[in-house]
Amino acid sequence: MIDSSAFKNAMALLSGAVSVITSDGPAGRCGFTASAVCSVTDSPPTLLVCMNRASQSHAAFQRNGVLAVNVLAGTHQDLASAFASRDLTMEQRFGASHWTRLPSGAPGMDEALVGFDCRITHSHDVGSHTVFFCEIDGLGVSESQEALVYFNRAFHRLGTVCQ
Repeated sequence: MIDSSAFKNAMALLSGAVSVITSDGPAGRCGFTASAVCSVTDSPPTLLVCMNRASQSHAAFQRNGVLAVNVLAGTHQDLASAFASRDLTMEQRFGASHWTRLPSGAPGMDEALVGFDCRITHSHDVGSHTVFFCEIDGLGVSESQEALVYFNRAFHRLGTVCQ
C-alpha cells in the first residue's frame, strides 16, 4: 500500500475542472466546491460526484436526492473559494453569485460555464467519501471559452488551445 501523503501529492498533479455542487430540498440548501466530478455514461446521461462524508452538508445531499453541478468559468475563483470555505455560512456562500431554481429544485448558477441538473440515482461509500451517481435531467451551456481548473493545489484559468 502506498503512503497517503505520496498519493495526495501525486493527485495534486492531476488537473481537474472546478465545480460548485449545490442542492436544495427537505434538508435545505447547501453546496460545496469539487474537482472530483466525471462523466460515467451518455446512455442514460450520468455523471459522478465525490463528496467527503465528514462534510457538514453530506446528509443534506443524501436527503434532498438532487444536485446541480455548476462548472465554473475562469473568472469564478472567488466563488470556488467561498464554497470551499468552512468559515462562511451557506447564506454567505450563495450570496456570492446569482442562482436560479432548476426543475429538480437544486440551485443553478446563472453564470456557470455548464450547469447540469441531476437526480442522485445511486451512491456508494468508498473510504472517506461517497460517490454519488447522478442522472442528468437538464443542462445549460454558456458562451464562455475559459474554464477554472485546479492543478498543483492552485486555481488556474484555462482557455488557450495548444497547436
